[in-house]
Amino acid sequence: MTHYNISKHSSFYTVGLSYLKADAEVRGMFSLDTAAKDALLQQAESDGIEGLLLISTCNRTELHGFAQHPYQLIKLLCDHTNGNVEAFQKVAYIYKNNEAITHLFRVGTGLDSQILGDFEIISQIKQGFYHSKQYGLTNHFLERLCNAVIQASKRIKNETDISSGATSVAFASVQYILKNVPDISEKNILLFGTGKIGRNTCENLVKHTDNKHITLINRTRDKAEKIAGKFNLVVKDYGELQTEIRKTDVLVVATGAQSPTINKSLLYCRKPLLILDLSIPKNVADDVAELEGVKVLHLDALSQMTDETLEKRRKHVPKAEEIIAEVQRDFTNWLETRKFAPVIKALKKKLKTMKDEELDFQSKKLGDFNAEQVDLVSNRIIHKITRHFANHLKHADIDSDESLQLIKEVFQLEEGLQ
Repeated sequence: MTHYNISKHSSFYTVGLSYLKADAEVRGMFSLDTAAKDALLQQAESDGIEGLLLISTCNRTELHGFAQHPYQLIKLLCDHTNGNVEAFQKVAYIYKNNEAITHLFRVGTGLDSQILGDFEIISQIKQGFYHSKQYGLTNHFLERLCNAVIQASKRIKNETDISSGATSVAFASVQYILKNVPDISEKNILLFGTGKIGRNTCENLVKHTDNKHITLINRTRDKAEKIAGKFNLVVKDYGELQTEIRKTDVLVVATGAQSPTINKSLLYCRKPLLILDLSIPKNVADDVAELEGVKVLHLDALSQMTDETLEKRRKHVPKAEEIIAEVQRDFTNWLETRKFAPVIKALKKKLKTMKDEELDFQSKKLGDFNAEQVDLVSNRIIHKITRHFANHLKHADIDSDESLQLIKEVFQLEEGLQ
């Protein structure tokens, strides 16, 4: 990437892991909460990383950035999570330059999501970019790339039916409840945790179950009350969690805790209990499933459940890929212009110097010389000349490297342009 005049580092890498090879337990080891993201970005800044984007969701953790070697990014990830290099290598993927760019396009447009067409990832990309910007870890490349991915995502939503209907894990969980819990409108539902998945689940529960017995509990009561107020739901204190679990028929766990918050000691079930764990790392201890009358489903199992709607969405993948290819091609064309931007800049500077020297000579030679008008006209001519050179270099049929060298030789431009 050095010849694109973007970063001192040699390449743009993606290092990460996802639901495709890493199960929920392993993904939990490498998940990044807000504090870990801050610490990682702070270290990246001190290490001299020149561009970095973090994505950490329930189904993937990825670092996209410039480095001399991908191990720099892998080490950053392992230093700030509970994972290690050995565990990472077993399930990881590493992409470089164009492959890394293509991967981010597929992730951001929902084609690589655990549920096809799940576009919630795009908000994670936006948040990741602004988070990195706070630490000075963004550049023109990352900004342009993120904007291109966002553009592709919007076009796919508007021009295809791949996002028809709800497509998130939150929606999948509610669909499972509707299909498997009889008389759901009369059942007690408890939502523990009010993170993004928790909020979306709550909204889907209200919309699709017509249930008037939904209770919210969160460690921070204020957050639960804000959501409950929107949907007119009941809020209980965190200290009442065990009592409320005993009353409930369906427990949805969607907290951001880094270790299990629901274990055997909390449960005393006199009736069947369905538990949906929508958290990464897992927030329901594995041994809970051993209890009689208790059924536990993790988001991975929910994500594998397909229906007719999902099958219909797959038919729109080719059109979505066409849109991605078109937007990515525009991005690549812009990237190619970065190779010759310093030469064009130097050429413009050289022409301006030649102009200034000539104007100075003519102003002394001619008595009625109008410097202001001549300067205006000359600058327009310089702009047109440099634009012609730029358009020539953009043309696909020419060897841009050879043309750049010729321009530098003809106009005696300085070497080592940046």
